[in-house]
Amino acid sequence: MMAPLPPAGQALVFLIAVTPICAWAIFTDLKYMKIRNAAVLALLAVFALIGAVVLPVELWLWRWSNAAVVLAIGVLLHLRAGFGAGDVKFAAAAAPFLDTSLPGLQLIFLLLPVLTVAALLTHRAARALPALRGCAPDWVSWHRADFPFGIPLAATLWFSLALSALAG
Repeated sequence: MMAPLPPAGQALVFLIAVTPICAWAIFTDLKYMKIRNAAVLALLAVFALIGAVVLPVELWLWRWSNAAVVLAIGVLLHLRAGFGAGDVKFAAAAAPFLDTSLPGLQLIFLLLPVLTVAALLTHRAARALPALRGCAPDWVSWHRADFPFGIPLAATLWFSLALSALAG
């Protein structure tokens, strides 16, 4: 068995593995306003398989609790605030990848609102431009009042891992 990697190495390996999944989740949320269960399961599989190799076993086991906590909070948000079920599942599947030390949480709590506002403004501006909207006329997100929150969720996971990889 391979020795656990340092935190920056862990983040880099995770970043490489989750990048296509994040891109897929963003695309399907833009096009269909749905994050596919297969994307959620892919994230969980990546963490289960790769995390077991690159993380110390105690940390790998402990990080599964992040998914449970985020899932519980997400279900409440779904029931009380209309948060999308796909968003809840994606956030819960992404949670084990994230560093939940105080600096890690501070980064997440900075990235998520900033990326949410940036994604919302960019999406609304893009859909207001007929030339851009015409490039993907069948995207459901152009015609809905709600926002494809998978964009900032996937971006938060991606940027958190990228910044953690660069920090080493």
